[in-house]
Amino acid sequence: MVSTTILRFVSSCWRPVVDGESIKRVGDASTGRVDGLLWYKDFGRHNTEFTSEGRGMSSDVITKAFLTTDEEFLGLVKSQWLNKPQIASVGACCLVGVVCSGLLYIANAGDSRVVLGRIEKTTKQQEEVKAVQLSSEHNASMESVREELRQLHPDDPQIVVPKHNVWRVKGIIQVSRSLGDAYLKRAEFNREPLLAKFRLSQSFEKPILLAEPTIEVHKLTPEDQFLIFASDGLWEHLTNQEAVDIVHNSHRNGVARKLLKAALQEAAKKREMRYSDLEKIDRGVRRHFHDDITIIVLFLDSNTISRSTSRNPRVSIRGGGVPSWV
Repeated sequence: MVSTTILRFVSSCWRPVVDGESIKRVGDASTGRVDGLLWYKDFGRHNTEFTSEGRGMSSDVITKAFLTTDEEFLGLVKSQWLNKPQIASVGACCLVGVVCSGLLYIANAGDSRVVLGRIEKTTKQQEEVKAVQLSSEHNASMESVREELRQLHPDDPQIVVPKHNVWRVKGIIQVSRSLGDAYLKRAEFNREPLLAKFRLSQSFEKPILLAEPTIEVHKLTPEDQFLIFASDGLWEHLTNQEAVDIVHNSHRNGVARKLLKAALQEAAKKREMRYSDLEKIDRGVRRHFHDDITIIVLFLDSNTISRSTSRNPRVSIRGGGVPSWV
């Protein structure tokens, strides 16, 4: 079944985070945020798991995978509550790309982003690559997200408030959708022995954060050259077009590393420091200088796409920051 395939795919990417470094960080009383979970998967028309019951890829299948994965994690939080209550504060933004039969499905919960590099003809009949953002984001800095939160929680005037000039959900977190973050999804996890900085003064009946992704479906064309999947740490320092230009003007091998370096150079410039000095800063401190960054660059093969086979396109992956997840 397609739903089983996607569920295993998303869950397999999520579980290593739950079992690994994030738990150690939670034990050190950190925020437990592990932003930058993003994956690409190519499912060809001939995948037997897709055809075993005559079902194909759909937005409902991907949504089910997100929700089921989130429920499984909340079950883990419940089973570990007495021994490791801070797991309730572990959460991640999640961006997934699935290519199937010439269609690109983008599912996003949080503020990661995917940008397409597309060839376009100019007025002088020259070619240039334009940036096209394909994903929708869920960050309280956006008026549309704040309005959605207010509509979902009409009786809570504090559902989204500015804190230190930054809009935050309940004054705590910037994203309105995520995997994990059990303390803002079930009231049973928003109490002692959870750290006081995560506990709300009032209980709540329905989830404050959602795990349901926003899904966009894009029909791939020969003009579509590549996709940049990246956590918000990259987009804080590079515009969509800047990132696309870097990829377009670089060799494919190591291009994700080049994007990462460009973003870190901008981060250093904003701090009025040298890039070489930023690199020397201890990983445990660098979060104060820039957010964690995870990048996947996927190069599209128009011939492969048109044939709808399961052959994988070229992919360049790079992570950076504290922590890096790829």
